[in-house]
Amino acid sequence: MSLDATDRKILNALQRKGRMSNAELSETVNLSPSACHRRVQRLESEGYIRDYVALLDARKLGVPTTVFVEITLQGQADELLEAFEKAVARIPDVLECHLMAGKADYILKVVAESTEDFARIHRQYLARLPGVAQMQSSFALRTVFKTTALPV
Repeated sequence: MSLDATDRKILNALQRKGRMSNAELSETVNLSPSACHRRVQRLESEGYIRDYVALLDARKLGVPTTVFVEITLQGQADELLEAFEKAVARIPDVLECHLMAGKADYILKVVAESTEDFARIHRQYLARLPGVAQMQSSFALRTVFKTTALPV
């Protein structure tokens, strides 16, 4: 199915305010409530809307430090990649893990309470990941821009 302009308006509105009522959404996208509800159900069933979540404040939760970790593995064998991916998925402080093309094999986004807490995460988890040949960590000094909204 292809998305029309109204579908895109619905997706944009829900990305920015996922708890919006159907009445609010229908008004925002200029559609009747019943037609709006049907479209949202279709977008959900077809997988365009994957889930609804609450976005939490990392500072208020005590994990204001963001660290990006570039990891190079010892090789590219499927077994090694699979073992690494399974192990990294179990680390609670890792928010994202991306298989990369380029210098690093993976980039992780890690949150921590502080640099000392990141040292603990490194010792307890990252240093024990299978197949790691090299690791480089970069601390974010300040978040200039951040969004979860995809361009639709």
